[in-house]
Amino acid sequence: MDDEYYMRLAIKQAKKAAALDEVPVGAVIVDKNQTIVGYGCNCPISSNDPTSHAEINAMRMACLALNNYRLIGTVLYVTIEPCIMCMGAIIHARINRVVFGAEDPGWGGAGSLVNLAEVKRLNHHPEIVSGIYKEKTKQLMKKFFLAKRSR
Repeated sequence: MDDEYYMRLAIKQAKKAAALDEVPVGAVIVDKNQTIVGYGCNCPISSNDPTSHAEINAMRMACLALNNYRLIGTVLYVTIEPCIMCMGAIIHARINRVVFGAEDPGWGGAGSLVNLAEVKRLNHHPEIVSGIYKEKTKQLMKKFFLAKRSR
């Protein structure tokens, strides 16, 4: 399995969010054996929870699956660059690698707005990989917001 395989699964999660009329972001977490241990989609509106981002939901599931609040040795695949809140949680969880599709210039915490992974004073620095299915993930967002504006 490779980055594209897991990103396709994250895209399926993003489409679930869109079906709920939530911003279409999806995430998948795999462990060091490439076993999926967590997944999630955005649902802050339907859950009345501003922290209910795809990454956070996937991390909650992975922590339960691994019976640990640390997700050492894991890789997070997410369709859109994690926001600053999610990057903070990623760093706290000690996720090793973050792979995302399109950048988020407004909220991106992995390079677009700020890059928390490179803040020297923090004690964990996940590897960041961007651009996997960039156009596809960008188009999901564009399509969603165009439909929203046309209503």
